[in-house]
Amino acid sequence: MVWESSLPGSKASKSILYIPKNLKADKDDLILVYGKGSLNAVSGVDGEVLWKKDFSGESIEVSHIIQSSDVIYVTGFVDSSKISVYGLNAKNGELLENNHAALPFGTFGELLSVSGDMFVVLDEMRSKIVIVHLRNGEISYNQKHISDLTKDLAGQAVILPSRLPGMFALNINSYVLLIKVTNQGELVLVDKVNNGAAVSDSLSISEDEHAFAFVHYGDNKIHLSVKNVNDWNHDLLKESIVIDHQKGKIDKIFVNNYVRTDRSHGFRALMVMEDHSLLLVQQGEIVWSREDGLASVVDVTTSELPVQKEGVSVAKVEQNLFEWLKGHMLKLKGTLMIASPDDLAAIQALRLRSSEKSKMTRDHNGFRKLLIVLTRAGKVFALHTGDGRVVWSILLPSLHKSEACENPVGLHIYQWQVPHHHALDENPSVLVVGQCGPSLSTPAVLSFIDAYTGMELKSLSPAHTAAQVIPLPHTDSTEQRLHLIIDDKQHAYLYPRTPEAIDILKHEFSNVYWYSVDADNGVIRGHALKSNCIQEAVDEYCFDFRDLWSVVFPSESEKIIATMTRKSNEVVHTQAKVMTDYDVMYKYISKNLLFVANAAPKAAGEIGTVIPEEAWLVIYILDTVTGRILHRMTHHGCQGPVHAVFSENWVVYHYFNLRAHRYEMSVVEIYDQSRADNKDVWRFVLGKHNLTSPVSSYSRPEVIAKSQSYFFTHSVKAIEVTSTAKGITSKQLLIGTIGDQVLALDKRFLDPRRTVNPSQAEKEDGIIPLTDSLPIIPQSYITHALKVEGLRGIVTVPAKLESTSLVFAYGVDLFFTQIAPSRTYDSLTEDFSYALLLLTIVALVAAIFVTWVLSERKDLQDKWR
Repeated sequence: MVWESSLPGSKASKSILYIPKNLKADKDDLILVYGKGSLNAVSGVDGEVLWKKDFSGESIEVSHIIQSSDVIYVTGFVDSSKISVYGLNAKNGELLENNHAALPFGTFGELLSVSGDMFVVLDEMRSKIVIVHLRNGEISYNQKHISDLTKDLAGQAVILPSRLPGMFALNINSYVLLIKVTNQGELVLVDKVNNGAAVSDSLSISEDEHAFAFVHYGDNKIHLSVKNVNDWNHDLLKESIVIDHQKGKIDKIFVNNYVRTDRSHGFRALMVMEDHSLLLVQQGEIVWSREDGLASVVDVTTSELPVQKEGVSVAKVEQNLFEWLKGHMLKLKGTLMIASPDDLAAIQALRLRSSEKSKMTRDHNGFRKLLIVLTRAGKVFALHTGDGRVVWSILLPSLHKSEACENPVGLHIYQWQVPHHHALDENPSVLVVGQCGPSLSTPAVLSFIDAYTGMELKSLSPAHTAAQVIPLPHTDSTEQRLHLIIDDKQHAYLYPRTPEAIDILKHEFSNVYWYSVDADNGVIRGHALKSNCIQEAVDEYCFDFRDLWSVVFPSESEKIIATMTRKSNEVVHTQAKVMTDYDVMYKYISKNLLFVANAAPKAAGEIGTVIPEEAWLVIYILDTVTGRILHRMTHHGCQGPVHAVFSENWVVYHYFNLRAHRYEMSVVEIYDQSRADNKDVWRFVLGKHNLTSPVSSYSRPEVIAKSQSYFFTHSVKAIEVTSTAKGITSKQLLIGTIGDQVLALDKRFLDPRRTVNPSQAEKEDGIIPLTDSLPIIPQSYITHALKVEGLRGIVTVPAKLESTSLVFAYGVDLFFTQIAPSRTYDSLTEDFSYALLLLTIVALVAAIFVTWVLSERKDLQDKWR
């Protein structure tokens, strides 16, 4: 790296980079950068900011930067109908001129540059093309109806964002119109392509020649054409490619050229597909492809693999009889040492595929599972935990762009049906919840997918929205989990929509509670079901709900920045916790607890924007059934962002301490005092004191909280806690650091009972001496020397083996591993010597036999005496 510059600004805005064509390393050319509401002139030699012009006070949305000798023109819309041009001195940024032109109509979209001083934009009705001329800062325009260019097309047009010299592309009713703009500003229709998909930017192949690529669909193929901008009748390249339909349509295309041996130009095209995958196409073949959609995972769930059944042929397990025979033939060739290099590579791939950890059946320890991930593109992948391969993938048809759903997005993925052991013939399925746009007021989209095959079983496009999805702890006779989907109009919809589900819900009607967080207004509300919806159309699966309680935080002093609750499927091994003096304390365990972190309004932004006296954090622990505040604590001089994890009866959260200029982590543990005096041993013996008896949230709890704070070195991106099948194994915190690694920190370091000089009994109980900061042991990084680039989330899954927890971290990279927080106390280690064990057993059996023979002889001799 030669140099690097950081350019601050005051407001969010579009970013534009303008680099002069003749930029050289030894020439101090200006690099113009617009971002955060400011135009910066950066030196091309050392990166120094030579001057800066702030446009944050103007309401202009800058769309283009043009440099004409010593004058820089900045152009954009003040609103949709007023164009502004600012002329700036290239040497010092001084404002030379400011011209405005008001259009008699509004515009749609952004200005697209077709030449140095000519732009095109659509009018607000998207039926006319407006050509804008910018000459020496003067603005002029003319317009033309699309119907004048082509008579047989009608509808709303969209200008494709492709940069072609003197041309632009227009999409209207699945047709792509390629239009040339003359020097006089006249429009000429060059070509009309049916089923057009995408148009690339132009590529300079010689001094006067520019080529570009466009693709269109037809005959179940994708047709790629490369043309010369100036010679439309001649095709530089024309190819047809067959692409997997699960990749969807083409979103973007980039073209690159190379010189063949006969000195002619060859072309290769990089295609960005609808599922965010990349394809490189050359000479009509797909050279390589990358599933880059996996770089944008938004939600994860897991599924068990099928049970290996007895009596199933090997060929069926291996998917295909031909593949099975082929594999054995390859292995035979390898044994006879007549295998070619390709055969050896195929044999290696077969060995990897047939290894124990990559089988497609569940194992005894529960290490082999399917990770089912939903990506931002609306594609669902099933990844095998053994080797990370993609078992199946599906681009959901219900999340495709259509007239009814213009901008579909996937939101969450849930376990829908998990068949029990008595119904193993049925495959598990998952529920994908999406919506038709970024706003919560857009309709919901529901898709049900078979977890083993990846087939979409059915999809629903209900008229209501999906502001919140609540999985209920109830299943019907087919093991389908009941879900409540809450819309933005105070209605709750039950799924599955079956009479049996209605009967189950009516039986548990009074026990269904949930909460909602309105961070903008600083309000948390608790809800419960009330009655069937009162609407024009009768819907027995729709319910109105009532507000049970609300907690309103003072907006002038507190703003909600983080909330966290316990996992619904978390298992707690014991409620009792034995202290060092052999006293017993009982954990306050409730799945209705909610951790809330509030910051001072001024301190809700980035770190360092306020002084310590203006910053504070207030944390609350609420009961979401009654709205009762169980614990409240204030951290003065601290601010977010706050990352938290809630497990059993404790919560750990991470924040920044402005006074100490360091990050901190705090722990709060909550204990139930109502059972503190009930420690009669005879009650335990006779079974009259049952710790597993249900506790009502409406009985006022007597709780105490123990807390402690520690300094922590790193900034944090995510925090998770290990989870095991029975909850016996000790916990570890999994911390995603700013360096994109995952650190495993023993929960004992975050014990509020730590003291500077622990007694002998406390040391025996595992209490670590108190220090002001948490240790970071290099060997505790479960990612070792690897980085999970762009780390966004960590997911933990329990295995059947109690000592082991499965960890999946995702970002741009994906990372999976197994960890044992208390070591593998319930299994033999990998380096265990089975041979020594066998020899020992044989030696013992031999010794028993020999001693038995000698004993019989001695008894016989004693009887003869």
